[in-house]
Amino acid sequence: MFKKCTFVIQFMKTIASVVEDYIKGKPFLSTALSQGIINLTSLSRKIQPEIEKILNKSAKSGAIVMALKRISDNMEFISTHKILKVLKEIGDITVRSSLVDYSFKISNSLLSAQASFLLEIDSKNDSFYTSSRGVSESNIVISSNLSDVLEEYFKNEFLINKSDNLSSVSIKLPIENVSIPGIYYFIFQRLSWEGVNIREVISTSNEFTILVDEEYVNTAFKVIKDLKSL
Repeated sequence: MFKKCTFVIQFMKTIASVVEDYIKGKPFLSTALSQGIINLTSLSRKIQPEIEKILNKSAKSGAIVMALKRISDNMEFISTHKILKVLKEIGDITVRSSLVDYSFKISNSLLSAQASFLLEIDSKNDSFYTSSRGVSESNIVISSNLSDVLEEYFKNEFLINKSDNLSSVSIKLPIENVSIPGIYYFIFQRLSWEGVNIREVISTSNEFTILVDEEYVNTAFKVIKDLKSL
């Protein structure tokens, strides 16, 4: 019975559904299709052997081209009318440099150390501080001028990693971003295309900050700024 059901499912697979699943597994290819920068005929010939392998039967190149065209048209619609609409409304973009990223192991005393540190730097409005907490570790990002103070308060905590010479780019997004899938993916993919390595991401509902090595900050800023004019 199980074999019979499996056969029926396999038989019902269409070229369109197989091509769609294949493209979904190739993020960069998906974006290139949405921008219309790929020759569909050439792409169909390239992926034809893999599509036929999944289908377990032959598939005409023309049928694959038609499936790719439907996918690219749909992606272009989604990109143009949803994601790009939100990206055009990106608010302030703030860049900060000379940052240090600390990663500490979660402990019973960590929050107490963090609270004492925050009281110490409360009046230092010109300095940068942000933190995020996971299941087993907590990250704290600060301006480099606060390093000595932090390390004194956290001297009894287990330091997993410390990275310096970092910069951050903070972006304010319109409130619609929480209901549109793909916003973060779209931004991070553009950064990846330009070779920007993201060290860390810290986000709230309508704002997020990326942490990068200082050598990438100018590129990261330009990529994000250019999103507003797509």
